[in-house]
Amino acid sequence: MSFWTTPLGWTLATAGGILLVTVGILISLAFLLLADRKIWAGVQMRKGPNVVGPFGLLQSFADFFKFVLKEIVVPAGADKIVFLLAPLLTFVLAFIAWAAIPFAPGWVVSDLNVGILYIFAISSLGVYGIIMGGWASNSKYPFLGSLRSAAQMVSYEVSIGLVIINVILLAGTMNLTQIVTRQGGWFWNWFAFGGGLDTLPTIVAMFPMAIIFFVSALAETNRPPFDLPEAESELVAGYQVEYSSTPYLLFMIGEYANIVFMCAMISLLFFGGWNPGFPTDFLADWPEFLANLFYFLVFFTKIIFWFAMIAMVKAFVPRYRYDQLMRLGWKIFLPTSLVAVVVVAAWRVFGAGA
Repeated sequence: MSFWTTPLGWTLATAGGILLVTVGILISLAFLLLADRKIWAGVQMRKGPNVVGPFGLLQSFADFFKFVLKEIVVPAGADKIVFLLAPLLTFVLAFIAWAAIPFAPGWVVSDLNVGILYIFAISSLGVYGIIMGGWASNSKYPFLGSLRSAAQMVSYEVSIGLVIINVILLAGTMNLTQIVTRQGGWFWNWFAFGGGLDTLPTIVAMFPMAIIFFVSALAETNRPPFDLPEAESELVAGYQVEYSSTPYLLFMIGEYANIVFMCAMISLLFFGGWNPGFPTDFLADWPEFLANLFYFLVFFTKIIFWFAMIAMVKAFVPRYRYDQLMRLGWKIFLPTSLVAVVVVAAWRVFGAGA
């Protein structure tokens, strides 16, 4: 019996996988945050961060040390325990969700059969960190910001859930690895394009669903143009206005980890995950590690592409009013995704090859 199949070996392997994923995400976030600022600067014809390190590459690390070395200020009337627990909860939940994400065949911390249900459960808990932070600050502006955020996140979780049901109907599974495997081969097998030539008519429902998922992901992660919880003109900085130093840093890392997580999800669910969009028979002769590394680089490239799309939206789409935000979620996205569920389910039951 191999050491890695013993309880101790399994525990060490799992802990190593968790550590690898966590450190990898943290390092990626440092450079993606820099890319976010650079894209925003480029749209506005500025240089962006360009002083710390070559081409400004170390700017995020300088910001990290600045936050860590600052004094932690807790307001006099705040509930200290909840005030400090809120950013920690946001940070931890943002990383726990990555456990079910497959980066390449076999490269996943926990290959759950109900991976999508697990992600639903974790993402729905994320709102608690924001509510706790707003309430514990003992100030009306953070509290209003946290209530806005809670309503916004709950509203768009509903439409995201219905969108994902369409993917589950086409894939016939809630296991993310199997969902990606179903999208192998040519790019028209991706679920955004109907999931294959035999289910091509479902593209009329699935491509709009991919767009709705992307827009809902912006609202779910409080990104512009849906950054109403931290609208500077009304609420100073929303639920995190009383935070400084490391607790503020934890909120920011949690927010950006969620943004990158949504980029990973749209890649996995709609755009083939690690599948490059063409047959990969040539990888059969490669060593397994190199083949999986190729798949991982394909997946990572897709994540970077979607992150760049989110950064571009931040740069040139004006902020919505709160009533417009809610109307979009409840009166447009919710009915549209419900109709799509009916269409895709009807195709699965009555369509060709049902």
